[in-house]
Amino acid sequence: MSLPLVRLSSLDPLRGFVAVGRRMSITQAADELCLTQSAVSRQIHALEQQLGCRLFVRQHRGVAFTPEGERLFRSADSALQQLQDVMGELRRSEERRPVTLTASVGVVGLWLLPRLPALQRLHPKIDLRLSAANSLADLRADGIDLALRYCRAADAPADAAHLFGETLAPVLHPRLAQALADEPGALARMTLLELDDPRPWLQWQSWRAALPARSRPAMLRLNQYDQVIHAALAGQGVALGRLELLQPLLASGQLACLPEGVLKDGRPRASPFGYWLLQAEPAPREDVRRVAAWIQAEARAIQPA
Repeated sequence: MSLPLVRLSSLDPLRGFVAVGRRMSITQAADELCLTQSAVSRQIHALEQQLGCRLFVRQHRGVAFTPEGERLFRSADSALQQLQDVMGELRRSEERRPVTLTASVGVVGLWLLPRLPALQRLHPKIDLRLSAANSLADLRADGIDLALRYCRAADAPADAAHLFGETLAPVLHPRLAQALADEPGALARMTLLELDDPRPWLQWQSWRAALPARSRPAMLRLNQYDQVIHAALAGQGVALGRLELLQPLLASGQLACLPEGVLKDGRPRASPFGYWLLQAEPAPREDVRRVAAWIQAEARAIQPA
Protein backbone atom coordinates (compact mmCIF):
# COMPACT_ATOMS: atom_id res chain seq x y z
CA MET A 1 0.00 0.00 0.00
CA SER A 2 1.43 3.40 -1.02
CA LEU A 3 1.93 6.18 1.49
CA PRO A 4 -0.05 9.40 0.97
CA LEU A 5 2.10 12.14 -0.55
CA VAL A 6 1.86 14.21 2.62
CA ARG A 7 3.56 11.42 4.63
CA LEU A 8 6.54 10.97 2.32
CA SER A 9 9.93 11.89 3.76
CA SER A 10 11.38 15.27 2.84
CA LEU A 11 14.17 15.30 0.27
CA ASP A 12 17.06 16.02 2.67
CA PRO A 13 16.98 12.67 4.62
CA LEU A 14 16.51 10.73 1.37
CA ARG A 15 19.39 12.62 -0.25
CA GLY A 16 21.61 11.82 2.73
CA PHE A 17 20.56 8.17 2.63
CA VAL A 18 21.29 7.83 -1.10
CA ALA A 19 24.64 9.63 -0.79
CA VAL A 20 25.71 7.16 1.93
CA GLY A 21 24.36 4.20 -0.01
CA ARG A 22 26.26 5.13 -3.17
CA ARG A 23 29.59 5.20 -1.32
CA MET A 24 28.88 3.01 1.71
CA SER A 25 30.61 5.74 3.69
CA ILE A 26 29.13 8.45 5.89
CA THR A 27 32.39 10.41 5.66
CA GLN A 28 32.42 10.50 1.85
CA ALA A 29 28.69 11.29 1.72
CA ALA A 30 29.21 14.20 4.09
CA ASP A 31 31.99 15.57 1.87
CA GLU A 32 29.76 15.40 -1.21
CA LEU A 33 26.84 17.12 0.52
CA CYS A 34 29.08 19.72 2.23
CA LEU A 35 27.77 18.60 5.63
CA THR A 36 29.36 17.24 8.79
CA GLN A 37 29.35 13.50 9.46
CA SER A 38 27.05 14.04 12.44
CA ALA A 39 24.55 15.95 10.27
CA VAL A 40 24.40 13.07 7.76
CA SER A 41 24.07 10.57 10.62
CA ARG A 42 21.12 12.57 11.98
CA GLN A 43 19.44 12.50 8.55
CA ILE A 44 19.78 8.70 8.41
CA HIS A 45 18.51 8.35 11.96
CA ALA A 46 15.49 10.59 11.22
CA LEU A 47 14.61 8.47 8.18
CA GLU A 48 14.91 5.26 10.19
CA GLN A 49 12.67 6.73 12.88
CA GLN A 50 10.05 7.64 10.29
CA LEU A 51 10.12 4.19 8.66
CA GLY A 52 10.45 2.24 11.91
CA CYS A 53 13.34 0.08 10.70
CA ARG A 54 17.13 0.09 10.43
CA LEU A 55 18.60 0.99 7.04
CA PHE A 56 22.33 0.53 7.70
CA VAL A 57 24.50 -1.45 10.04
CA ARG A 58 27.93 -0.13 10.94
CA GLN A 59 30.98 -2.20 9.99
CA HIS A 60 34.67 -1.86 10.72
CA ARG A 61 35.15 0.16 7.52
CA GLY A 62 32.00 1.94 6.50
CA VAL A 63 28.42 0.69 6.59
CA ALA A 64 26.31 -2.06 5.03
CA PHE A 65 22.64 -2.18 4.03
CA THR A 66 20.04 -4.00 6.00
CA PRO A 67 17.53 -5.84 3.77
CA GLU A 68 15.11 -2.93 4.23
CA GLY A 69 17.84 -0.41 3.43
CA GLU A 70 18.83 -2.23 0.25
CA ARG A 71 15.22 -2.32 -0.91
CA LEU A 72 14.73 1.40 -0.26
CA PHE A 73 18.06 2.28 -1.90
CA ARG A 74 17.13 0.60 -5.19
CA SER A 75 14.05 2.81 -5.54
CA ALA A 76 15.44 5.99 -3.99
CA ASP A 77 18.69 5.93 -5.96
CA SER A 78 16.84 5.50 -9.25
CA ALA A 79 14.34 8.25 -8.44
CA LEU A 80 16.99 10.75 -7.34
CA GLN A 81 19.16 9.99 -10.34
CA GLN A 82 16.24 10.78 -12.63
CA LEU A 83 15.69 14.04 -10.76
CA GLN A 84 19.38 14.91 -11.07
CA ASP A 85 19.34 14.20 -14.81
CA VAL A 86 16.17 16.14 -15.58
CA MET A 87 16.99 19.11 -13.36
CA GLY A 88 20.51 19.23 -14.77
CA GLU A 89 19.16 19.33 -18.32
CA LEU A 90 16.65 22.03 -17.43
CA ARG A 91 19.30 24.13 -15.74
CA ARG A 92 21.71 23.81 -18.66
CA SER A 93 18.87 24.65 -21.03
CA GLU A 94 18.05 27.77 -19.04
CA GLU A 95 21.69 28.80 -18.81
CA ARG A 96 22.15 28.45 -22.58
CA ARG A 97 18.78 29.91 -23.53
CA PRO A 98 19.37 32.80 -25.93
CA VAL A 99 17.73 36.18 -25.56
CA THR A 100 15.23 36.42 -28.41
CA LEU A 101 14.77 39.91 -29.82
CA THR A 102 12.40 40.86 -32.62
CA ALA A 103 12.24 44.02 -34.71
CA SER A 104 11.34 45.04 -38.24
CA VAL A 105 13.64 43.99 -41.04
CA GLY A 106 14.86 47.56 -41.48
CA VAL A 107 15.58 48.14 -37.79
CA VAL A 108 17.45 44.85 -37.48
CA GLY A 109 19.57 45.52 -40.56
CA LEU A 110 20.26 49.22 -40.06
CA TRP A 111 20.16 49.80 -36.31
CA LEU A 112 20.77 46.56 -34.44
CA LEU A 113 23.30 44.65 -36.56
CA PRO A 114 25.89 47.48 -36.77
CA ARG A 115 25.77 47.78 -32.97
CA LEU A 116 25.97 44.09 -32.06
CA PRO A 117 29.79 43.99 -31.77
CA ALA A 118 29.47 46.43 -28.85
CA LEU A 119 26.98 44.12 -27.12
CA GLN A 120 29.22 41.11 -27.69
CA ARG A 121 32.20 42.95 -26.21
CA LEU A 122 30.15 44.06 -23.20
CA HIS A 123 28.42 40.68 -22.60
CA PRO A 124 30.44 37.99 -24.40
CA LYS A 125 28.56 35.11 -22.74
CA ILE A 126 25.07 36.21 -23.79
CA ASP A 127 23.57 34.31 -26.73
CA LEU A 128 21.27 36.50 -28.84
CA ARG A 129 18.65 35.37 -31.34
CA LEU A 130 17.34 38.04 -33.73
CA SER A 131 13.95 37.65 -35.37
CA ALA A 132 13.49 40.15 -38.20
CA ALA A 133 9.78 40.50 -39.03
CA ASN A 134 7.50 43.37 -39.98
CA SER A 135 4.42 41.73 -38.43
CA LEU A 136 3.49 42.17 -34.77
CA ALA A 137 4.28 39.19 -32.57
CA ASP A 138 2.64 37.85 -29.43
CA LEU A 139 5.78 37.93 -27.30
CA ARG A 140 4.88 35.28 -24.74
CA ALA A 141 3.14 32.93 -27.17
CA ASP A 142 6.03 33.16 -29.64
CA GLY A 143 8.79 32.76 -27.04
CA ILE A 144 10.17 36.28 -27.63
CA ASP A 145 11.89 38.15 -24.80
CA LEU A 146 12.22 41.66 -26.25
CA ALA A 147 10.69 43.58 -29.14
CA LEU A 148 11.40 46.91 -30.81
CA ARG A 149 8.13 48.42 -31.98
CA TYR A 150 7.52 51.27 -34.41
CA CYS A 151 4.30 53.10 -33.55
CA ARG A 152 2.64 56.25 -32.26
CA ALA A 153 3.00 57.07 -28.58
CA ALA A 154 -0.74 56.51 -28.12
CA ASP A 155 -0.40 52.95 -29.47
CA ALA A 156 2.59 51.92 -27.37
CA PRO A 157 1.81 49.61 -24.41
CA ALA A 158 1.85 51.33 -21.04
CA ASP A 159 4.94 49.40 -19.91
CA ALA A 160 6.93 50.05 -23.11
CA ALA A 161 10.15 52.07 -22.84
CA HIS A 162 10.50 54.92 -25.35
CA LEU A 163 13.80 54.67 -27.23
CA PHE A 164 13.84 57.53 -29.76
CA GLY A 165 11.68 59.44 -32.19
CA GLU A 166 11.94 59.59 -35.96
CA THR A 167 13.14 62.36 -38.25
CA LEU A 168 13.05 62.18 -42.05
CA ALA A 169 15.25 63.88 -44.63
CA PRO A 170 16.50 62.97 -48.13
CA VAL A 171 19.81 61.06 -48.15
CA LEU A 172 22.05 59.84 -50.93
CA HIS A 173 25.55 58.68 -51.82
CA PRO A 174 28.19 61.42 -51.24
CA ARG A 175 29.12 61.28 -54.93
CA LEU A 176 25.56 62.21 -55.90
CA ALA A 177 25.49 64.87 -53.18
CA GLN A 178 28.56 66.48 -54.73
CA ALA A 179 26.92 66.36 -58.16
CA LEU A 180 23.88 68.18 -56.75
CA ALA A 181 26.06 70.75 -55.01
CA ASP A 182 27.61 71.51 -58.41
CA GLU A 183 24.29 71.38 -60.28
CA PRO A 184 21.11 71.44 -58.11
CA GLY A 185 18.95 70.78 -61.17
CA ALA A 186 20.56 67.35 -61.57
CA LEU A 187 17.98 66.05 -59.08
CA ALA A 188 15.48 65.85 -61.96
CA ARG A 189 17.68 63.16 -63.55
CA MET A 190 18.10 61.11 -60.37
CA THR A 191 15.90 58.26 -59.23
CA LEU A 192 13.82 58.66 -56.09
CA LEU A 193 14.03 55.57 -53.90
CA GLU A 194 10.85 54.86 -51.97
CA LEU A 195 9.59 52.31 -49.45
CA ASP A 196 6.41 50.65 -50.68
CA ASP A 197 4.46 51.53 -47.54
CA PRO A 198 1.05 53.20 -47.01
CA ARG A 199 2.25 55.66 -44.34
CA PRO A 200 2.43 59.02 -46.13
CA TRP A 201 5.43 60.47 -44.25
CA LEU A 202 7.55 57.59 -45.63
CA GLN A 203 6.66 58.44 -49.23
CA TRP A 204 8.02 61.06 -51.61
CA GLN A 205 4.50 62.36 -52.26
CA SER A 206 4.71 64.34 -49.02
CA TRP A 207 7.86 66.05 -50.39
CA ARG A 208 6.49 66.83 -53.86
CA ALA A 209 5.92 70.49 -53.03
CA ALA A 210 9.60 70.82 -52.13
CA LEU A 211 10.84 69.41 -55.43
CA PRO A 212 11.88 71.81 -58.20
CA ALA A 213 9.05 72.91 -60.50
CA ARG A 214 8.31 70.56 -63.41
CA SER A 215 10.67 68.00 -61.86
CA ARG A 216 9.44 64.42 -62.37
CA PRO A 217 12.29 62.10 -61.34
CA ALA A 218 11.93 58.38 -61.94
CA MET A 219 10.79 56.23 -58.99
CA LEU A 220 12.12 52.93 -57.65
CA ARG A 221 9.90 51.34 -55.01
CA LEU A 222 11.17 48.56 -52.72
CA ASN A 223 9.27 46.62 -50.07
CA GLN A 224 11.94 46.62 -47.33
CA TYR A 225 13.50 49.75 -45.89
CA ASP A 226 16.98 48.28 -45.67
CA GLN A 227 16.74 47.62 -49.44
CA VAL A 228 15.94 51.31 -49.97
CA ILE A 229 19.05 52.31 -48.02
CA HIS A 230 21.28 49.73 -49.70
CA ALA A 231 20.19 51.17 -53.04
CA ALA A 232 21.12 54.66 -51.80
CA LEU A 233 24.50 53.36 -50.58
CA ALA A 234 25.09 51.97 -54.06
CA GLY A 235 24.46 55.39 -55.61
CA GLN A 236 21.20 54.35 -57.29
CA GLY A 237 19.19 57.36 -56.17
CA VAL A 238 17.88 59.52 -53.35
CA ALA A 239 16.06 57.96 -50.39
CA LEU A 240 13.97 59.37 -47.56
CA GLY A 241 16.32 58.75 -44.66
CA ARG A 242 15.09 57.87 -41.18
CA LEU A 243 17.93 59.80 -39.61
CA GLU A 244 17.99 58.11 -36.19
CA LEU A 245 18.43 54.72 -37.85
CA LEU A 246 21.08 56.04 -40.23
CA GLN A 247 23.31 58.01 -37.87
CA PRO A 248 26.33 55.64 -38.19
CA LEU A 249 26.10 55.75 -42.01
CA LEU A 250 25.85 59.54 -42.00
CA ALA A 251 28.61 59.97 -39.41
CA SER A 252 30.98 57.72 -41.37
CA GLY A 253 30.32 59.55 -44.64
CA GLN A 254 28.74 56.56 -46.37
CA LEU A 255 25.57 58.59 -46.82
CA ALA A 256 24.99 62.34 -47.02
CA CYS A 257 22.02 64.65 -46.74
CA LEU A 258 20.97 66.78 -49.71
CA PRO A 259 23.04 69.95 -50.15
CA GLU A 260 21.24 73.15 -49.19
CA GLY A 261 19.23 74.77 -51.97
CA VAL A 262 18.42 71.59 -53.89
CA LEU A 263 14.89 71.47 -52.42
CA LYS A 264 12.67 74.42 -51.59
CA ASP A 265 12.33 73.10 -48.06
CA GLY A 266 14.77 70.28 -47.43
CA ARG A 267 14.80 70.60 -43.66
CA PRO A 268 14.38 67.37 -41.65
CA ARG A 269 10.79 66.57 -40.70
CA ALA A 270 9.55 64.74 -37.62
CA SER A 271 7.27 61.77 -38.19
CA PRO A 272 4.38 60.89 -35.84
CA PHE A 273 5.95 57.51 -35.06
CA GLY A 274 8.78 56.50 -32.76
CA TYR A 275 10.57 53.42 -31.49
CA TRP A 276 9.71 51.56 -28.28
CA LEU A 277 11.15 48.63 -26.36
CA LEU A 278 8.79 45.96 -25.07
CA GLN A 279 9.64 42.98 -22.86
CA ALA A 280 7.55 39.85 -22.47
CA GLU A 281 7.99 39.46 -18.72
CA PRO A 282 7.80 42.16 -16.04
CA ALA A 283 10.66 40.46 -14.17
CA PRO A 284 12.84 38.85 -16.89
CA ARG A 285 15.94 36.76 -16.33
CA GLU A 286 19.30 38.48 -15.98
CA ASP A 287 20.44 38.08 -19.62
CA VAL A 288 17.24 39.72 -20.87
CA ARG A 289 17.66 42.62 -18.43
CA ARG A 290 21.22 43.15 -19.64
CA VAL A 291 20.24 43.24 -23.32
CA ALA A 292 17.34 45.59 -22.57
CA ALA A 293 19.65 47.94 -20.65
CA TRP A 294 22.16 47.89 -23.51
CA ILE A 295 19.47 48.75 -26.08
CA GLN A 296 18.28 51.69 -23.96
CA ALA A 297 21.85 52.92 -23.51
CA GLU A 298 22.44 52.78 -27.28
CA ALA A 299 19.19 54.66 -27.85
CA ARG A 300 20.20 57.40 -25.39
CA ALA A 301 23.43 57.88 -27.33
CA ILE A 302 21.51 58.89 -30.47
CA GLN A 303 21.82 62.62 -31.08
CA PRO A 304 18.54 64.37 -31.96
CA ALA A 305 18.39 65.14 -35.66
